[in-house]
Amino acid sequence: MSAESTPTEPEVMEPTFWRKNGWSARVIKYEDDDGWAVEIRKQGIAEPVLISPWVMGRDKKNPKPFDAPAFATFVKTASEVLDRSARQRDQAMTRKLSIAWEGRWYEVRLELVADEYDPHALLLAIDNAGATVAKHRVPTNFKFSRDVANEWVREGFPEP
Repeated sequence: MSAESTPTEPEVMEPTFWRKNGWSARVIKYEDDDGWAVEIRKQGIAEPVLISPWVMGRDKKNPKPFDAPAFATFVKTASEVLDRSARQRDQAMTRKLSIAWEGRWYEVRLELVADEYDPHALLLAIDNAGATVAKHRVPTNFKFSRDVANEWVREGFPEP
């Protein structure tokens, strides 16, 4: 189910639990000591996106209640964690090399396609203008190196 079609749960703004715009923050007890933490979750994601220390209230025993600025800060930080994780995942799935041949530059990419039933990779060549000049399906264990990419470009992008 996509995020657009997932109904947003009703807003809650309690001292130790806030839910708004698909995000929730809950104060939880640290298991190993007397401290508190905040667990930040995004609707549709099973695991917490972020767990962060939380401060004691004035009585030095109970957690400090949430407020709007604290909730906004936690949501911003958790969003950045998700963005960084997505970028790292994308970078791990794509390898790129720049290859020059006959006065033209090509970006040669190997993009892994993590399909549960049919994992494979795509070998692509993209020219200076951003046009894909070649695209071939290859096995996920395809040997991708500068020498292989150079040879592929020099030979006119044949199917490997």
